[in-house]
Amino acid sequence: MSQTLGVGILGAGPVTQAIHLPTLARQADRFRVVSVMDVDASVAESVAARAGAEAATTMEAVLDNPEVEVVAVCSPHQFHAGQVAAICAAGKRGILCEKPLATTRDEATQIAEAVTAAGVPLVVGAMHAYDPGWLAALDACADRIDSAHTVRSTIVLPFNDRYEDWATQIASRPAPPAPSGPPDTQARMDRIRGLVLGLSVHDLSLVRTFAPTLDSIDHAEFFTPFGGAISLTAAGRRVDLLAFMRPLWRPDWRLEVWGDDWSLRVQFTPSYVHGGSATAIIRGALGEQRLGPWSHNGYEGEWIELHDLVTGQTQPHHPLSDVLDDLTFTTDIADGAAAAIERGAAA
Repeated sequence: MSQTLGVGILGAGPVTQAIHLPTLARQADRFRVVSVMDVDASVAESVAARAGAEAATTMEAVLDNPEVEVVAVCSPHQFHAGQVAAICAAGKRGILCEKPLATTRDEATQIAEAVTAAGVPLVVGAMHAYDPGWLAALDACADRIDSAHTVRSTIVLPFNDRYEDWATQIASRPAPPAPSGPPDTQARMDRIRGLVLGLSVHDLSLVRTFAPTLDSIDHAEFFTPFGGAISLTAAGRRVDLLAFMRPLWRPDWRLEVWGDDWSLRVQFTPSYVHGGSATAIIRGALGEQRLGPWSHNGYEGEWIELHDLVTGQTQPHHPLSDVLDDLTFTTDIADGAAAAIERGAAA
């Protein structure tokens, strides 16, 4: 039987309610939720009650609880650096931090310094990086990575509330933004940056496996209400990022890679869905290879990774140096896409 770790959660919004609590409930041999914090006391109490946990309204209350051994940072991204540093200072054993880990290099440096000094394992909650379907595809394509010439990430989803409401009864969610007219240039720049950091980020560490360094942003366009298309060159390879959220019924979330004589397609389940892993198809000169599905998904995979790191049962799939390189890649794309929109508006 695995060692069971006490979990504290900072932030009790829809991600905690619809993703982490159901995921942790399926891993009772590894984790038990001890404390749930939210600045809204009624939300903290409601969500904590679902897990039989203590409710808190401050980070300090969670970190002062001796039963809390690992902490999930599910707060808005601007709090991540300070909270990760506080968790390390409190002597906790492990951290799962939702993506984006940070939005600036300064914040990323603060986080890296804190976890390195404390020797605390850190897992970033980008679930696809821990999906067994992706990991199997990566292993099967290991000798083809350098021969890839084109990568495409496609994310077409309904708005989150559809899947949140299927996954659980949401205690509270942020109010939707007030209707407004067509976005001006600055608004489109801000929104495409948010699109990269909030949606495309899920698969950018996967993209970077095949196209590790950003060369240039070749085109960027934002589409209302929330979507965009970004074309870029990375390590000499063509990369297209398509991401849209709109009221559609049929989701489509896939990563595709092409070489001269082979191709890979990884098909993911939508966010908030707890119904199994991604599947993959690899085609080449010797025919077609199909992988998956597995019974668990990347949500469980990231928590399994944290448990095994804390208890000394594994080496990280994504060392801190890779995590920081992924973040630099992501923020450079976000900033470059915004700059491309600004250049287009000025032309």
